[in-house]
Amino acid sequence: MMLDEDDDCPELVPIDTQPGPPVGQIPVTIITGYLGAGKTTLLNYILTEQHNKRIAVILNEFGEGSALEKSLAVSQAGELYEEWLELRNGCLCCSVKDNGLKAIENLMEKKGKFDYILLETTGLADPGAVASMFWVDAELGSDIYLDGIVTVIDAKYGLQQLAEEKADGLVNEAARQIAVADLTIINKTDLVTEEELKEVKDTVRSINGLVKIIETQRSRVDLSEVLDLHSFDSKDGANLAEKLQLVKPTRAHLDKSILTVTFEIAGDLSEDALNAFIQDLLWEKIFCNKDGQPMSVIRLKGIVSFADKGHQMMLQGVHELYELNETQQLWEENPRLNRLVFIGRNLDKDILQEKFVSTVLLGSEKN
Repeated sequence: MMLDEDDDCPELVPIDTQPGPPVGQIPVTIITGYLGAGKTTLLNYILTEQHNKRIAVILNEFGEGSALEKSLAVSQAGELYEEWLELRNGCLCCSVKDNGLKAIENLMEKKGKFDYILLETTGLADPGAVASMFWVDAELGSDIYLDGIVTVIDAKYGLQQLAEEKADGLVNEAARQIAVADLTIINKTDLVTEEELKEVKDTVRSINGLVKIIETQRSRVDLSEVLDLHSFDSKDGANLAEKLQLVKPTRAHLDKSILTVTFEIAGDLSEDALNAFIQDLLWEKIFCNKDGQPMSVIRLKGIVSFADKGHQMMLQGVHELYELNETQQLWEENPRLNRLVFIGRNLDKDILQEKFVSTVLLGSEKN
């Protein structure tokens, strides 16, 4: 299937904010998935169901046969974009044909008329790059926060899409979308056998050992499982600490280079040394596996302990961006255990763990 030339991932740009009374932040969930997986069906379902939520949805453009009415194309300052639609159930929808600036500006002008934003990316887009723009932008961050990344997977054709070889060593887009996801929705489960469905789930877990999986038909989901994931903020510190204990390392499956690596190290860390370690890993990419291939991290999560802090610290990373935030959880009498999960290409647990212990753990011998 060929992409329309306008079918680009919105480029999010900082907007000017006017001083005023503090307003609660609006969560943003990114909906991604390969072409035909059911992203638009999912959004149409959310937009047309009666759920007593005021949800704003940003689409790249309305598809043929959409349940939504056609919008008016408006030209302003030479840029083409689609006007907002207000739907009967209180939802709002916007179809974007420019770089996304107008959509975000319009969205902010309607602050107070909605309490959630869903952003659909194109089938070949890298959701991590989109997430990064929302996650770290200080201007937008005062109004919105990134809640999570949801990837829709086609149960019938998902394995075929994941098996596609990419030229020049590029990462398979479908595998990348799973690697960066907080939640995966395996759709069209009625079109496959139990054995085929199990193989799809096993493949998803082989790529991302931390992700939650739900199964659907026709993209019909319980919204409570999709919204308010709190995957990028410290409010979910206790849940993350519990999840990290359950994550198991994975073996490469169809996409032979993407897998999950996890380890647990007791003791306190040096904050400066941890920052240096992460920057060497994410930015400089100086760590290589046993075959000499540079390790590349797509998603990073962890709970870590600093000697001078009584609270547990949450570590989050997407591509080359990362942050450390204090959680509400105190260590108190609990053993100080650093649990880290890395999802990416060419990862080698033994080398990563050895570098971490020798350079970051207080009291260890430095290389």
